[in-house]
Order: sequence, then structure tokens, then C-alpha cells
Amino acid sequence: MSFKSINDILGVLEQQARWQEQPLQKVLQCWAEVVGAVAATHTQPLVIQRDVLRVATSGAAWAQNLTFKRQTILLKLNQKLPTPLADIRFSTAGWQHPSNQPQPLTGSPQEHPSYLGNVNNDRSDKLSSLEDAQSAFGSWAQKMQVRSQGLPLCPQCQSPTPIGELQRWQVCAICASKQF
Repeated sequence: MSFKSINDILGVLEQQARWQEQPLQKVLQCWAEVVGAVAATHTQPLVIQRDVLRVATSGAAWAQNLTFKRQTILLKLNQKLPTPLADIRFSTAGWQHPSNQPQPLTGSPQEHPSYLGNVNNDRSDKLSSLEDAQSAFGSWAQKMQVRSQGLPLCPQCQSPTPIGELQRWQVCAICASKQF
């Protein structure tokens, strides 16, 4: 039985730790290049366990789409890594957006077919000032009547309809939903 010095043992342990860290560090360095800039913003490589890379995704759709492309991604990654990976697993588990900021919505309200433009939303009248449900309904009906003045009518139900809905579906949203 031979005894090794503590320095030898620490050296071996240090090398093993580097060996285990190095593949993930290399994956992190080349991840955006391998999957593309857009996919890289929606994914985060988390850990390599038993030669399987686990990647968190921002949504289930990303996980599914990247799972379909995993063989291609695996080939590209293995060309850049010293030790090849056996597989990649994509999941929403463990996802945290790097900025921890809520993601902005991509569409603006003006793009929605039901958008009416800048309508005066006078919030000065509070629900507490309305005495009962009848007066609340009357107030709402009056506001809706003012809002809908000048709007074209739906050809099916004759209700006032935003122009965008008529351009998109040729009827109001209610009549369009009945067709489905």
C-alpha cells in the first residue's frame, strides 16, 4: 500500500472538478452559435449529468421544437466539446430569464382588429358613487352608445362593429366566433 501526499490527492480532485466543469463551460460559450441568437435567448443550458445536457427553455413550445432539432444541435455541440454528449433534454423546468424582467408584449393594442382608437375613458365616476346595479348598467350603456356612434354595422346582426373586425372577418367578432 502506498500513501500519497495530500497535495497529490488535492491535485487529482482539482483536475476532476475542472473536467466536470469544463464541458458545461464550453457549452455555455458556444451555445448561441450552435442554436442561434433567438433560440439562445429562450434557453439556458443547466447541467451535464451522465453525458446528457439538460437545457431549460422559456416555454413548452421551445422545448418541443428544440427536441425535434436535438440531433442536429448535438452534432454541432460535439464538434466543439472535448468529451461528446450522449443526448440533450429540453424542459421548462429550471427556467429563469436572465434579466428577471417581464417580457414585453410583441403586439400593440392598435394592431388588434377591435381597436377603436383613443376613447375617452373617464374614470372619475367610481362604482361606489353608483347607487345600485340599475344605475351602473345605465351608465355603462350610455358610454357604450357614445363609443359605438359612427361605427359601421355588422351585416349579420346589425350591431355597431369596429372597422378592423369588418376588414378581417367581414362580420363582428361575435358573429365570426359563431362560425367556428
